[in-house]
Amino acid sequence: MKNLTLFALFLFSSIISAQTIELELFANGLSSPLGIVNAGDDRLFVHEQDGKIIILNADGSEIPTPFLDIDSLISSGGERGLLGLAFHPDYANNGYFYVNYTNNSGNTVVSRFSVDGTDPDIADPNSELNLMTISQPFGNHNGGCIAFGPDGYLYIGMGDGGSGGDPGNRAQNPLELLGKMLRIDVDNPSSPENYGIPADNPYVGNPDGRDEIWAIGLRNPWRFTFDETTGDLWIGDVGQNSFEEINRVPSTDAGLNYGWRCYEADAPFNTSGCPDISEMTFPVASYPIPPCFCNVVGGYVYRGTMYTDIAGVYIFATTGNGDIQYLDGSDNIVNLGDYGGTWVSFGEDIHKELYIVDIAGNIQKVKGGVLSNPDFNTTNQLTLSPNPASESLEVSISNNKLINTISIIDLKGSIIYTEKNISLSEKLIPISDLSKGVYLVKIETESGQSIIKKLVVK
Repeated sequence: MKNLTLFALFLFSSIISAQTIELELFANGLSSPLGIVNAGDDRLFVHEQDGKIIILNADGSEIPTPFLDIDSLISSGGERGLLGLAFHPDYANNGYFYVNYTNNSGNTVVSRFSVDGTDPDIADPNSELNLMTISQPFGNHNGGCIAFGPDGYLYIGMGDGGSGGDPGNRAQNPLELLGKMLRIDVDNPSSPENYGIPADNPYVGNPDGRDEIWAIGLRNPWRFTFDETTGDLWIGDVGQNSFEEINRVPSTDAGLNYGWRCYEADAPFNTSGCPDISEMTFPVASYPIPPCFCNVVGGYVYRGTMYTDIAGVYIFATTGNGDIQYLDGSDNIVNLGDYGGTWVSFGEDIHKELYIVDIAGNIQKVKGGVLSNPDFNTTNQLTLSPNPASESLEVSISNNKLINTISIIDLKGSIIYTEKNISLSEKLIPISDLSKGVYLVKIETESGQSIIKKLVVK
């Protein structure tokens, strides 16, 4: 038990205080890539600013024919272009994916396309279904990120319409879609729109607000993500003159006001006619804008299984100076320094391993410093399914071995669950009473062998 406790404490300390990041070139030669996503398989889809979506294989090689090319529909350059891509949660069955782009009139379009019926590596360019077009008064602050939340709804990050200082006070106006986080139901359209409105959106039935709005007070949310384990929504919001900010809130919290233009981070900016400060939701972290044209690039909480030292850590970046940062266990920003890229986005593969996108044309794989499975041949015999898990966990072992004891240990070394004399190769155990977080599952076989594997409870 002493050795296990020491191991657990080592793992715990590595998670909160010893993060290191390395980058490994995954693909290069791309044309102004802005984002990378997966569609539930080993392929990675990169959307480029000029309107192309290309496919990268698991080894980083590129499929020569673009998945989709909508260059003719798009105004590209500066903060415009093909800005967002999201695959439907049931893409494997319905073939739907969604894009956010700037059209030739300079306005935001969110629309749906379908994969080709005979070739999974090609989309049908004639399948576009326009969901919404939002007028943009200026050429900057388009937002552009789209993503499906844990609730299955499509979230759309909208900037405040541009210029500087939000001259139209759009971010604080609930009758405007600019400067907001929108939330729509793409599966249940309500005529005349090609989408529906979730019943719990905060302004439903309120004549003083738009039904599509989920939250207000954003300046330019340049990348937001949902933490798969906790469900939390993370937003990197670009600042005006003084601060870049990171917001983290439960994904179930509706009707929040993130403060802009009244506040930049938690510092007053222009409070004329603003709500009381008690109505604002301020960032969990902010940092001074560097002395360059440098903006925050919202990232991901690392939920891959390759590296223990960055497990559960929120990693983000700054465009313009190459910096990569993370938040420690107290929401302090730790700057790891300049990694030499003009970062514009992060993405995950099907295994939740992390990638970072350089608009200069490179995709880098993000690597931690401590591998999860140093003895792969041993730990690979033990399977935890599902992982992450919430209600129950199936523990199984291969190679004709039998499980004698199963223990679940928290990262302080305390045994939370144990069962002995099992004598089975598979065992289903309840875990609904466990709090969300990271645990260690230790089994002892009937031959006396011990194997430890990480478990994430969501």
